[in-house]
Amino acid sequence: MKHDNKNIKKGILSMQVDPSLFIPATEEEKRQQDVMSQSTTFFRDGMRKLMKNPLAVFSIIVLSIIIITIIVAPIIVPYGYSEIISVNGVRDRGAKNLAPFTYSEMEQEYIDAGGKVFPHIFGTDAMCRDYFIRVVYGTRVSLLVGLFASFLALIIGLLFGSISGYIGGKVDLFMMRIVDIIYSLPDMLIIILLSVVLDQVLSGIGTKGILAKLGTNMISIFIVFGLLYWVGMARLVRGQILTIKQNEYVLAARSIGAKPGRIIRKHILPNCISVIFISTALQIPSAIFTESFLSFVGLGVQAPMPSLGSLANAAREGLQSYPFKLLFPAIIICLIVLSLNLLGDGLRDAFDPRLRK
Repeated sequence: MKHDNKNIKKGILSMQVDPSLFIPATEEEKRQQDVMSQSTTFFRDGMRKLMKNPLAVFSIIVLSIIIITIIVAPIIVPYGYSEIISVNGVRDRGAKNLAPFTYSEMEQEYIDAGGKVFPHIFGTDAMCRDYFIRVVYGTRVSLLVGLFASFLALIIGLLFGSISGYIGGKVDLFMMRIVDIIYSLPDMLIIILLSVVLDQVLSGIGTKGILAKLGTNMISIFIVFGLLYWVGMARLVRGQILTIKQNEYVLAARSIGAKPGRIIRKHILPNCISVIFISTALQIPSAIFTESFLSFVGLGVQAPMPSLGSLANAAREGLQSYPFKLLFPAIIICLIVLSLNLLGDGLRDAFDPRLRK
């Protein structure tokens, strides 16, 4: 069907298409055009799917609340993690193992006299220290350890796996045997040995600042994470690169003289970044749980710096009389690990191309 329009004429030498060959779009065709999806990016499409996952959104909210709390709480709460409670400069020996939102006799007398005392939200411990602020600093330590371990695993595993997978051949065979050897090393034994060795070394040279607060046990944990926890990431990256490097666009990059480093950085890694990102997110709760376990058995941060694991270990002694002292750090550990696992599963469902319909 042609649209009859005699007023519009096409020139003999004109490149213009004859308008009489076209008809206006129908209402149904206009509605179909509105239904068509808008152009989007890989990251934007993944985030849109992630926000539709209720469990992932719940985990983001929980983690946001925890992070905001550990940042803001030390500014608001007037107690320090190693500060012994005192009233008017006098140590309050009665502020021992107080229940949540209760005051000692000395504090109560001070309040009756018109003074103001900040409440002990989680009570106090056996050393007359505010338990809430110790849980806050313990959460800080556990989260920093988890993020630091995942960062080390990401950097070392990415470099090692990329080189092994791209070069292949005997180099790949040799590098993967190194990974197999590291897999066979017992983590706990190495941490204990490094703690003993580093204790003697660092004691001889002296430590200052943050290293002195963390102690040799925590430094050894960082070193072990850097030595051992990257092997899983290296295997994952190697497997992805072995598949991606067979594609035509990698061959085209080689044919124009692109260097291996540029090919890996510009063409291969961007196509497996979703899998790397998901694996890193799932590595954080594993590292946090490992640190909490090591602190529980006495191989974590050095006192008086708290950790969630060390707080749970200290709470075992008065478990029957003061169960809340174990309850608070245990709940925080469960919330962090559960939220990060749920977030990692949500990221996998949203960004993994193999799971897309």
